[in-house]
Amino acid sequence: MGIFILTIISFCAVGYTYVMYPLLLRLFSSFKKPNNVCFTEQDELPEISILMAAYNEETVIGLKIASILKSKYPASKIEILVGSDNSTDGTDAIVNQYATSNTNIRLFHFQKRTGKTGIINELVKSASHAILILTDANVIFDENTVFNLVRNFKNETVTLVDSRMMNTGISNKGISLQEKTYIQAEVYIKHYEGKLWGTMMGPFGGCYAIRKSAFLPVPPHFLVDDFYISMQVLVNGGKCINEVAAIAYEDVGNNPAIEFKRKVRIASGSFQNLFHFFPVLLRPGAVSFCFFSHKVLRWLGPVFMLIFYIGSIILRHQPAMFVLMLLSTFVFITPFIDYLFRKLSGIHLPFIKFFSHFTTANAAQLVGLWRFITGIRSGIWEPTVRNQ
Repeated sequence: MGIFILTIISFCAVGYTYVMYPLLLRLFSSFKKPNNVCFTEQDELPEISILMAAYNEETVIGLKIASILKSKYPASKIEILVGSDNSTDGTDAIVNQYATSNTNIRLFHFQKRTGKTGIINELVKSASHAILILTDANVIFDENTVFNLVRNFKNETVTLVDSRMMNTGISNKGISLQEKTYIQAEVYIKHYEGKLWGTMMGPFGGCYAIRKSAFLPVPPHFLVDDFYISMQVLVNGGKCINEVAAIAYEDVGNNPAIEFKRKVRIASGSFQNLFHFFPVLLRPGAVSFCFFSHKVLRWLGPVFMLIFYIGSIILRHQPAMFVLMLLSTFVFITPFIDYLFRKLSGIHLPFIKFFSHFTTANAAQLVGLWRFITGIRSGIWEPTVRNQ
């Protein structure tokens, strides 16, 4: 009986976080209006600081700065701070070239590898303005990105605003289509959380805005700084929302091996945040509800899946469990099926790929858990290969 109950609980935990929770959010948010206390283009807009950490980003840094300069937001109200993490390519030269004709651009060169979190912590100290936009070098703005982020800060209760990430470089080969599908689903889950309670669970770290007064330095070696920053906002009573009109563009990963490594790194950082913010789960309210439903259950998802799978094998004499065992086995082996089809015949099966992507993402989560348990010793990163 105990095995049966544990198996059912594990099955329900996975089904709830991936299916029921998003459906409940969508249902209840349909009765709630988004933030409507916003700046208009005719208002006196606030001055802002755009902060960016970069390491060997010569292929994209010029495009990024150019996209900011093309913004419709008043140029006189924008300063751009770029922290170069001891880049060894042409990153610094490109930034300096733009800085010669734009006095609002400043380059900070770090003499040794520091990591993104360390650089952002330092750049915040040098930022002149009350509204910060934290962004990655490979995330390209459109002309309205900055305004659509900043306009929400007319509402004094809004502390952090996330953008809507749009993905480029989509291909039927590799995993870019599956990545895009997952990311867009996350955009709407986060939008619903913010719309309902102002409890959006973690911005997409490539582009979001925050009040400088609410920024708290990220601890050394923390790998997922954006989630840490937003959770500190929520813990301290601020509101985090997603602005779907603030569109930014990012090349989506397509190489399975590279993306697996990136997901392991994110998973490791997720468990750092879970350990740090565990006390939040003991405080009943919207923040703990969203944290548990959206993040904790997903981070522990592969553990629940293994428990369920083992339980279904033990209870396979029951017809329903036998069917679920077969279905689970199929899902777990889809990465191998996908690999065989690609290598032997060059065929890409989207249906199989979606299950394969789900399985490998959870496998990366499990590896990330092990990495967290064994100890994380550095927050230094290597930029993901662009245009895979």
